[in-house]
Amino acid sequence: MSEENKRDDDNTIENKSPEAQAPAEAAAAEAADQQEADAAKEQANEEKQQEQAAAEPVADSAQTEAEDVAAKPEAQSAEAPAAATPPTVEDAAPAPAPERRKETDEEKAARRKATLEAREAAKVAAALAAAEAAKGGASAGAASAQPVAGDTQATPAAPASAAPAAGESDASAPAPERRKETDEEKAARRKAALEAREAAKAAAAQAAAQGGAPATAAGGDGSPGGDAPPPKPPSPSQPRLDRVAAMLRELVAEDAVEEAYINEANDHLPTLVIKNDRWEQAARLFCDHAELGCKYLRNVSGVDYETHMEVVYYPWNMNAREGYCVKVRTDRDNPSVASATPIWETANWNEREIYDLLGVDFPGHPDLRRIMMPDDWVGHPLRKDYVPLDPEV
Repeated sequence: MSEENKRDDDNTIENKSPEAQAPAEAAAAEAADQQEADAAKEQANEEKQQEQAAAEPVADSAQTEAEDVAAKPEAQSAEAPAAATPPTVEDAAPAPAPERRKETDEEKAARRKATLEAREAAKVAAALAAAEAAKGGASAGAASAQPVAGDTQATPAAPASAAPAAGESDASAPAPERRKETDEEKAARRKAALEAREAAKAAAAQAAAQGGAPATAAGGDGSPGGDAPPPKPPSPSQPRLDRVAAMLRELVAEDAVEEAYINEANDHLPTLVIKNDRWEQAARLFCDHAELGCKYLRNVSGVDYETHMEVVYYPWNMNAREGYCVKVRTDRDNPSVASATPIWETANWNEREIYDLLGVDFPGHPDLRRIMMPDDWVGHPLRKDYVPLDPEV
């Protein structure tokens, strides 16, 4: 294009009228306004979305609080019946046991003294009852031995009719007070018991020695009982018994052996009864003598015979496998036997047990004290006259 034409075009544009230029400017302004409106609308939408996003957690928390507030009355209403229900006996706590007052030494001494007095009274009552029973039996026997003529028919009915009256009198009348047995009566009773025991032993030995003599006499007329049984063979342990009895009489004392016999029921065990004051020497002989050689003591036991006490020792020869039974008797009121613990250590706890349960004293024991019962226990539980301090124990 030539420069002249360009100048003509420029002049044409510059020479346009304002009316021709107005519609174009209005359209441009309208487009700019529309853009600004759209931008403002988008900004408003973004702000609204931000406000909604911020408001959602607050609404959730408010809803949770509202639900908690609504649930509290329901929980309280559910707990109210349980709280109003009275506690059962099982739920109630047990009442504490009342504390027992500790007994003083004076009260202990008084209680023990009362128990001992009651025990002595029981002994006296038992002795009187036995004496009265013996008298009653003797008088009844004498009366029955002499019946009166004409009373034979009425006699059988008399006990039946008299029985209720006797029962009524026993129930109403108080028990008679029993007289305390004197020392002389005790000694006489014990002596009589020993004599009866010795007589029974002598009778048994005599019957064994005689064998079938009574049967022979009864059957002398040719009856089947006329054949006498063969004599009993001697015990295989009899030579050992005779030998040890002779050694004790020779090496200890002539009166050291009170009895000597064979206990056939216990495998023909040689058994000796040693005098009390000779026991310590006899024990040393059993242990130290080369022929006896009883270095081991198998067992020690105590027995209450009511008339006297007895301590039984069982020395044993380990090499020959032979043993003996040795019995030592002692007074019941003040029982005492020399301790064998210095000779056989195995006697230690056995003698303590006999001391604890039977009350036998063992002079020479290195540690004589109770082994089963407490130190403050009253009495000795295996004695025949033992009365417990507390019947419930």
